[in-house]
Amino acid sequence: MARIRIVGAGRAGSSMARALRSVGHEVSGPVARGFDPATVGLDVDALILAISDDAIAEVARSLPVTDAVVLHLSGSLGLDVLACHPRAAALHPLITLPTVELGAERLVSGITFAVAGDPMAQELAGSLGGRIVEVADADRPRYHAAACIAANHVVALLGQAERVAASAGLSLEAFLDLSRAALDDVAILGPRNALTGPAARGDWSTLQRHLDAIDPAEHTGYRAGVGLALELSAGADAELVAEEPVDEIPEVRSPSVVSLVG
Repeated sequence: MARIRIVGAGRAGSSMARALRSVGHEVSGPVARGFDPATVGLDVDALILAISDDAIAEVARSLPVTDAVVLHLSGSLGLDVLACHPRAAALHPLITLPTVELGAERLVSGITFAVAGDPMAQELAGSLGGRIVEVADADRPRYHAAACIAANHVVALLGQAERVAASAGLSLEAFLDLSRAALDDVAILGPRNALTGPAARGDWSTLQRHLDAIDPAEHTGYRAGVGLALELSAGADAELVAEEPVDEIPEVRSPSVVSLVG
């Protein structure tokens, strides 16, 4: 097992420290702000930078150059930010870490890790029981964009669902089983075959009733969702919605719209 020091005492660093200890690694830290760069990288096999993306390059430059592998946990950055170190790697856990306790549990639950660089990244991911995908530097911004859509954007959409539900006197809880079932369907069938609802059916009158009923402040987000649903079900014909004014949905039916009965 490896000797590891973690820099960064936020949720990511603390979760990673707990998870790595749980599978037998010797972990020191996480080290918080005010650490001494002259000593933090000594006498370890791996040094993990669990800090904000904007700080990684500067902190990496402040560290002594040793034989230790320097890793960052960023999903969007490549290895260039660690260029001053002869052994560099990226280790990004493809999971949310909302609390230290839950994060540590998720890190050892068989999740996917995106790795690059020194083989130490694969070794650490493997020791946590993770699935490993290699993501090249040039692909990391697109990879991370997909990750943000899959997690952050879904949460933001549920925030909109919560607001619209509240306007009808209901709580978000009433709709969570629906969301869970939709995600299960995606896992089983894939997004295209899992899609149901009025946008997939080309039911424009229903979509217009939605817009007429909800707060105008919600229109932009709602229409964006309709556009994505139509793009998924009808490919290029998604332009039928996307090119119309924000305050109305066209009263048209496209024969190329796939009919998916919910």
